[in-house]
Amino acid sequence: GNSDRFWLHNIGINGIHPSAPTIPETVFCTYQLTFAIITPALICGAFADRMKYHSMLLFMTIWHIIVYCPIAHMVWHTDGLLYKYGAIDFAGGSVVHIASGASGLICALYIGNRTGYGKERFQPHNILVTVMGACMLWVGWFGFNAGSALGANTLAGAALINTQISSAVGGLSWMLCEWYERGQPSVLGMTSGAIGGLIGITPGSGYVDPTGAFFFGVICGPVCFLGCKVKKTFSFDDSLDTFGLHCVGGTVGLLLTAFFATKSVNSVAGIFYGSSWDILLKQLCCVLLSFGWSAVGTLVILFVIDYVIGLRVSEIKELQGLDQAVLGESIIAGHMVTNTNKDFSEKHIFHDFNSLLELPSLLKPTLTNSATVIPTDNNDNSNSNNNVENKSKENYEQIP
Repeated sequence: GNSDRFWLHNIGINGIHPSAPTIPETVFCTYQLTFAIITPALICGAFADRMKYHSMLLFMTIWHIIVYCPIAHMVWHTDGLLYKYGAIDFAGGSVVHIASGASGLICALYIGNRTGYGKERFQPHNILVTVMGACMLWVGWFGFNAGSALGANTLAGAALINTQISSAVGGLSWMLCEWYERGQPSVLGMTSGAIGGLIGITPGSGYVDPTGAFFFGVICGPVCFLGCKVKKTFSFDDSLDTFGLHCVGGTVGLLLTAFFATKSVNSVAGIFYGSSWDILLKQLCCVLLSFGWSAVGTLVILFVIDYVIGLRVSEIKELQGLDQAVLGESIIAGHMVTNTNKDFSEKHIFHDFNSLLELPSLLKPTLTNSATVIPTDNNDNSNSNNNVENKSKENYEQIP
């Protein structure tokens, strides 16, 4: 809560932090930094393909200081406002998920929808990559939740098995909801449900038993399934469901912890184990304060950055793709397209990997100068330069 450890000052290899007496302070510091960076990364999923790169970096830096750090201190530090009030959040349901979800919602509303949203069909570029990412998240979540026990002990074991159960059941419960609504399940839906189960169990992983974790998954899957429909109802473009999954899942998890917490796992009992309803009020206050602080703080930061340097990329860059337009990179090895024709961009919006593979066939030599194909083979610079010179003399037009 102060500047004693600014720039890692006063952190030695033998140091111990009061909040983590069981591990070296260097380990605790690095561990906390993983929470600190994953949270703004989650927000990026809400405004994907729209924000300027330098604006995003500035936003993440300021957001960390103004929004994340105060919430983390309030919830986890022994002198924190919510900690002293009695709210319980084992591994970041409010600090990480509600904060990122609320901020993601404000970002999506402030920046606006992607061009073509609601008219074009936006599909995941590659389901295999999505599943791989979900698997890495699933395994990494064990570190977040079990690691919050700050030691290899029985509490870590409880958090570990609870995380596994809730995630698995969350994936299955989402699958059943989707199966009922669409008439068929999907791998994308099951991965979303598994993530919903992970998010939901995060605040309660070190407070509930396996039976409680099972009900976390049963409830979080369908609730997050409905939460992801909110963006369609209100027509805002939360690209990767940051609000629908993280804010909704984190809120449900915090409230469920008030019911399922048990002293057989930790020092707090929930409503189902003899506690009064006061614990639910404390959890609700944690939800509201985390949401409000994040939303207001994010809105102020966005307004200032937008006023000073702007937030949104141009429509041409957005349609071209920020990897290529901003970073000069392409997912397809061998070719990049530098496009200066707005009509071309509007007619050919590439939303998945297969359509990107068809890009070379959309161009042919003619008498206009709408696009130039630039080889990116770094193995033969002389040939590449010659090819660029030769191709710059030729002209290309798009096939209608």
